[in-house]
Amino acid sequence: MADKVRIAIIGSGPAGLSAAARAAQLGLSHVLLEKTDHLSDTIFKYQKGKHVMATPSQLTLRSDMAFAAGKREAILDAWNRLASEHGINVRYRSEVKSITGAEGDFTLALTDGAFITAETVVLAIGTQGNPNLMRCTGSDMGHVQYQLDDPGAYIDEHITVIGSGDAGIENALGLAADAAQGNVITILNRSTDFARAKNANVKLLTEAAEAGRITIRLQTTPCEVRGGQLMLDAPDGQTTIRCDRIIARMGSAAPRAFVEACGVEFSSADREAFPKLSPVFESTNPGIFVIGALAGYPLIKHCMNQGHDVVEFINGNHLLKPADEPILEAKFERLRVNRSVDDWLDLLRTNISILNELSPLQMREFMLGAEVRAFKPGETIFERNDPGSSLFALAEGTALVQVDKDDPANTALIEQGSIIGEVGLISGRRRGATVVAGSPAIMVEVPRTAALKLMASVPAAKRAVTRISVERQLLQLFASGLTAADLVEVLDTAELITVSAGQPIITEGEDGEDIFVIRVGSMIVEKMVGKKPVFLSYLPAGSYVGEMALISGGPRTATVKAAVKSEVIRLHGAAFSRLMRAKPRLLDRTRADMAARQNVNAFVESRKNSFSGVVDMYSQTATFLVENGIGEATDVLLIDENLCVGCDNCEKACADSHEGLSRLDRETGRTYAHLHVPTSCRHCEHPHCMADCPPNAIHRGQDGEVFIDDSCIGCGNCQRNCPYGVIRMESVPPKKPGLMSWLMLGAGPGPGEPSKKWRAKHGKPGVEKPKKAIKCDMCAGITGGPACVRACPTGAAIRVAPEEFLTVARLESEEQS
Repeated sequence: MADKVRIAIIGSGPAGLSAAARAAQLGLSHVLLEKTDHLSDTIFKYQKGKHVMATPSQLTLRSDMAFAAGKREAILDAWNRLASEHGINVRYRSEVKSITGAEGDFTLALTDGAFITAETVVLAIGTQGNPNLMRCTGSDMGHVQYQLDDPGAYIDEHITVIGSGDAGIENALGLAADAAQGNVITILNRSTDFARAKNANVKLLTEAAEAGRITIRLQTTPCEVRGGQLMLDAPDGQTTIRCDRIIARMGSAAPRAFVEACGVEFSSADREAFPKLSPVFESTNPGIFVIGALAGYPLIKHCMNQGHDVVEFINGNHLLKPADEPILEAKFERLRVNRSVDDWLDLLRTNISILNELSPLQMREFMLGAEVRAFKPGETIFERNDPGSSLFALAEGTALVQVDKDDPANTALIEQGSIIGEVGLISGRRRGATVVAGSPAIMVEVPRTAALKLMASVPAAKRAVTRISVERQLLQLFASGLTAADLVEVLDTAELITVSAGQPIITEGEDGEDIFVIRVGSMIVEKMVGKKPVFLSYLPAGSYVGEMALISGGPRTATVKAAVKSEVIRLHGAAFSRLMRAKPRLLDRTRADMAARQNVNAFVESRKNSFSGVVDMYSQTATFLVENGIGEATDVLLIDENLCVGCDNCEKACADSHEGLSRLDRETGRTYAHLHVPTSCRHCEHPHCMADCPPNAIHRGQDGEVFIDDSCIGCGNCQRNCPYGVIRMESVPPKKPGLMSWLMLGAGPGPGEPSKKWRAKHGKPGVEKPKKAIKCDMCAGITGGPACVRACPTGAAIRVAPEEFLTVARLESEEQS
């Protein structure tokens, strides 16, 4: 005969344990089913000695089980003791294989042959038993693991941790904690940000990297696992590192087959989607409730509060409000509109496209990290060139984007449900236009970290942001009077593709008619002449390619491949062809672009018999520049060694323009033929230095320069993340006497950066100025432009945009002149 209980709780993690404790306190018949022989298997499997955080700090804990930040072992001991004291009815080694029946009469079949009947069921099973697996060649080898129990068990190994969430970071920190173990630790992050992780963990990881205990590889993914080696797909191409062990912590997904077999529906078909739930945690199958990580709430404190609340709801307490209610009430009270928190959350989720597929529970967590603001008609939301990387989502009303900075009346309408600020979110650039409210508006401002976390954890939100940003990029790129409505078919068939450095998107001689828009990164165009590739041109982000085969037919006339790891939008040729037929101005635009490319091809063909000369040299030089990182640059300093006399005026002028600290090193860097690339900032399209700046001190200026403002705290993250070594940590030297004082009286160290000896002698005794990050800012705000270029007496130093310098068309124009 089956046991009968009021509530059957499956899973003894923080959520399930808290639910069982509340049931015990209320005197409700219950059973807590745990498939292992111990409580809270997820916490139990944390690495030994792990410090467990109790975030978010502003959230009140209302569980009957105590919880505060502390060591894994202490927390488990406390929970075991409290479970006994509260009289929780735990049934160990009890794995549920099916749930049948209906509300008031569910039957739970266990793998040991037993049956339990319950009026209600609470699913608190978590997701850790269903980890995301590596899917590259060799990922089934024996040294790949998905769990770390004891960091102290590994000695003298090269270990690679894959994953950018809290689990991956904490595993890496644990493995690197004891230098005596002799482990060499590398952590891979496919993105530029640790968006899913807690700020405290990211800070600890940064400190470990600064101390040399961990190597962080951003925008890097594994592509092949070998015995003792791991091949990586990095921003600048494939590379191989020594690797004795891989610990893959790439997240997990719900055990969907089991949950759906229980009659519970999910919000979408995405692997990472969560069950559809009511505000009281009830699923689409009445009587079955879902809490914890399976509900989309992975933080322990959230889970424990849900466990407490769900039992209260089941017991008839319909007046209970969630623990985060006071925090959210305070946010919405500022709007002076008579709506409840639930009404506000429902309005925002319904009206804002990127939030449509969030559950009510996910909305609550999301809004803890966001702000909601009201704007009057004409009120400025943000101004052109303002620094800022937050995202604005329009819940009510409209906004106007001032397209022409000189004509505020020339505006583009942004309607309810859309977003603003996606360019700053994706690229870190300053605001590209002034945006004002077009009518009374309510907007949700989402900080960059919260927006990235949303996109990383909710696939539908990422798709919505991507579609809007792609739509706007295409409208800006092709212009020609196109509207968003014109692009519907093109966007519906578009595909976003990540391209490794050196990988072609178009190959000369192949058939194809698709158009490729470069969204992130850059491409180089090459053509085979005399059985060797000739470098034709460089295409930065915001360019497109592929129209020649679509318009004129025939095979591809050149190869287009990624200069650095890039992202392209593949537009279906047939859909784009139909759009061109419907929009003659677009057809004229693409034909004009095609003609320009045909001119370059014709020039190459006309000179193919003399390629051992200038064109051959140009092609080799261009290839050298791309191999040395110019593919990421928006502005680069080059020195013509034929003209340079080694006077170092460039360095001296730089120092004298920047508080006595030079931002360039003329002698370092690489040289090919007569062209030298000194150590100076390239102002990358997607700056590596911006990836992890705690005070958000790094910005892009109105002319494209990447600069560091006075809020720098000297953490050194930017210096470590820059692959080109152009950032240094330095303190500002004492103020020097003026140039005339040096000329006439010999006072001071003279032009350029003062020596360490002079700085020590003239600094305040006993006072050590804090070091801050310094780098080239292109002399922003200084009349006349970059001081290094102006100070060069022979014209050897130039600053150029790669797309202007790297093209065979320059040779044609120079020949004609």
